[in-house]
Amino acid sequence: MSEAFLLSRILLKFDPESQERLGDLSAVAFTPDGSLWVGSDELLTLERLSVIEPYVYGNHQPFEIGELIELSNHEEEIDIEGMDYSEGYLWFTGSHSTKRSQPKGKNPEKDIRRLARVKSEANRYLLARIPIQDGVPVKASPDPLNGDRPLTAASLEKTESGNILIDALKKDVHFGSIIAAQLPSKENGLDIEGLAVRGSKIFMGFRGPVLRGWSVIIELEVEESAPGTLTLKEIGPEGRLYKKHFLDLNGLGIREICLDGDDLIILAGPTLDLDGGMKMFRLTRVFERPGDTIIAQDETELKVLFELPFKLGTDRAEGLALVPCLGHPNSLLVVYDSPDPARLVNNDSVFGDVFRL
Repeated sequence: MSEAFLLSRILLKFDPESQERLGDLSAVAFTPDGSLWVGSDELLTLERLSVIEPYVYGNHQPFEIGELIELSNHEEEIDIEGMDYSEGYLWFTGSHSTKRSQPKGKNPEKDIRRLARVKSEANRYLLARIPIQDGVPVKASPDPLNGDRPLTAASLEKTESGNILIDALKKDVHFGSIIAAQLPSKENGLDIEGLAVRGSKIFMGFRGPVLRGWSVIIELEVEESAPGTLTLKEIGPEGRLYKKHFLDLNGLGIREICLDGDDLIILAGPTLDLDGGMKMFRLTRVFERPGDTIIAQDETELKVLFELPFKLGTDRAEGLALVPCLGHPNSLLVVYDSPDPARLVNNDSVFGDVFRL
């Protein structure tokens, strides 16, 4: 394992009235027009930034997701945790998780009761794609690669449990009991935080559960079953709607993933809500795996690339994307939740890091 090599930093400048975005960036992606898109785990918007000078992105513009696809409601957060771009679409996912209420530190009796409350929010069960046309998210647009079909905004079919993916996972031997118990995110409950897409093929990385130290990526393939609705194809063993890939990531959960050719770059960190070291891994040849897999670390299939610099209480890496930087065609941009105060500039800007891959 080599040491992390910081190539550069990128400054993200937001509207001064949008300071809340600085502290909870949870996903990032680039589109071919040069736009940088970021997601927040507290909002109902997609945020676009564009280059205003070298290594500085600004001209911040938020777009309401509810104006492009159908949401379960327009009040609760989506908890966007993963984002990617592929073939004209910006894809994003919610965490698909339940959450436990937090103590407020004012009334001990109320705080104890709050710690017993676990709730589910429908908007978190969202896997969606939105066409990007001339740097703007739209409901539909011509496909620049195929003039015979349009690009259309759509999301995975919703159900009473959340969506058809959750319905399938409820029956799974590894995930069913965890979903039934409603274990919250950050407590080794189901918590999707990684997303990588190529065409109709989707990889989703789980922060939790981590099973006896083994982390999980599921592989999906989608198709449009009706206008605005996506369904899952049967791709797994015995007609299952997903494949499972179990990975030895030193007991860490997955915080984000991105494709580098046919390999997956994996950002991994603690599953629980605590401070701890975070590492980058490379999983090779992900499109060549015909069924479920369990993969130990070695120098060919799964290896550690480097550890991220560690700071107690801050700089929790959440977003990951490939960018060209200083002559390197593929470098890794990392953006942070709970950024260190030294990253903040003038109360409206925050630095992300670019590491050599």
